Amino acid sequence: MIAAPLEFRASPAAPGLPSADLGEGPCWDPDRQCLFWVDIPAGIVHQLAGDAHAAWQAGQPVGAVAVRAEGGLILAARDGFLALDLDTGTVSVIAEVEADRPGNRMNDAACDQAGRMFAGTKAEDDTSGAGSLYRLDPDHRLTTVLTGVTVSNGIGWSPDESLMYYVDSPTRRVDVLDYDPVTGTGGNRRPFAELPSGEAVPDGLAVDADGGVWVALWDGGTVLRYDVSGRINALVTVPALRPTSCAFGGIGLDVLYITTAAGPGRGSGGGDLFACRPGFTGLPAHPYRG
Repeated sequence: MIAAPLEFRASPAAPGLPSADLGEGPCWDPDRQCLFWVDIPAGIVHQLAGDAHAAWQAGQPVGAVAVRAEGGLILAARDGFLALDLDTGTVSVIAEVEADRPGNRMNDAACDQAGRMFAGTKAEDDTSGAGSLYRLDPDHRLTTVLTGVTVSNGIGWSPDESLMYYVDSPTRRVDVLDYDPVTGTGGNRRPFAELPSGEAVPDGLAVDADGGVWVALWDGGTVLRYDVSGRINALVTVPALRPTSCAFGGIGLDVLYITTAAGPGRGSGGGDLFACRPGFTGLPAHPYRG
């Protein structure tokens, strides 16, 4: 007999936070003990430290952020990979991406343990197959990992980094690849979990310390946890129809932060940042080491 999934409910992460049009890209910084996330079309990078909020303007749409080992943040933005100096607010280009495709922008991103940043693109009008997935090495070398992507989204690794998880949202799947953490290459891409037909599609994801994969469901109002076999064994109900991504944070990495987008449907929380304690511990987010 298969046990029913554990159920949890998310609540606002902190009082008085601004709502986003399209909140995305949550990333916990263990050194500063704070969460960063973005409002994509507004080009705003948000920070939550305790109950204190701060924000920076990137000057262009930003899909995701990661901490830089040498200080500040790296942004996956419209023009490519950018550096943000948190002290001055200065934004500078690390590597341009798809300068020949002005209708595209970067979307979700994550770094592996070696400090390589993976980030994908999409067309603003969601043209099928117009995007790609890229890897930015610490020496700023840019490599195309996948092509023919429509809406590049969630990226994550198993605890031992032998597996890489990846979402191209319109496929309605979370895929898995065999991953070599030494070279930063993956292969043997195959389905890990597939959603049934309906409105909801997979968006961003996070992997916990037990290897469970937490997937935000756009138009589904939930975050699902898949165990290592691809079976759903926990879910978080979100007071917004469009969860976009999730990340573990807090001192013990036991708080699941969830970003959302404005839109119709459940509750009035679209665009807000939510959190819950689902009884699992996350993996630390790795910095970009360039």
